[in-house]
Amino acid sequence: MDDDELENDPNADDSEDTDDTDADDESADASAGEGAARAKRSVESIEPQDDRQRLALGFVKDVVREMGLDCTVVLRPCDEESPDEINIEIEGRDAGLAIGKKGQVLQALQFLTHRVVNRPGLDKRHVLVDAEGYRARRDDSLAGMARRLGRQAVHEGKIITFEPMNPRDRRVVHMALAKFEGVITKSEGEGEDRRVQIIPVRRPAPSTAESQG
Repeated sequence: MDDDELENDPNADDSEDTDDTDADDESADASAGEGAARAKRSVESIEPQDDRQRLALGFVKDVVREMGLDCTVVLRPCDEESPDEINIEIEGRDAGLAIGKKGQVLQALQFLTHRVVNRPGLDKRHVLVDAEGYRARRDDSLAGMARRLGRQAVHEGKIITFEPMNPRDRRVVHMALAKFEGVITKSEGEGEDRRVQIIPVRRPAPSTAESQG
């Protein structure tokens, strides 16, 4: 089972038609001019603690400079749950350009940084590249939408299927609904076509003894 997938439930109701729902919430989009309009956020930064942090930070700084962006690149402290994660934040007037439409530029930058840091033969280190808190806002938006669709799935008794998502977004949906009563989630498909399903769960019928008690 993939790390972004929760186990299917044998009681899941999959007899209804499947709805396709766009997972890209418009409120999460970032346009090129957003960085200038946003208020400055105070981001705690640290100095690199090892060569791979130093390599990742330097790489992102070089790319941002080559793109001609008026931005600052800093290394942020790791979460306690992910002490080996390399956490990089881009700040400044042109941060919106580093994000791109629906986060595509930011996603590409993170992918390239991950490849630079994780050379063959080295232990894998997760790399997170964010800009002006975009990923956190988008995660919150996506989780909120997942919960709304979870309620819809329970109410209508139908499976709801998202459009294809990257692994990070799929995990956000799975985690948002992990303890949501009445549904389970499952990833279906392969590669770029992999998507999340929200599946309503049938409640077991009470036994005869229970109904008479």
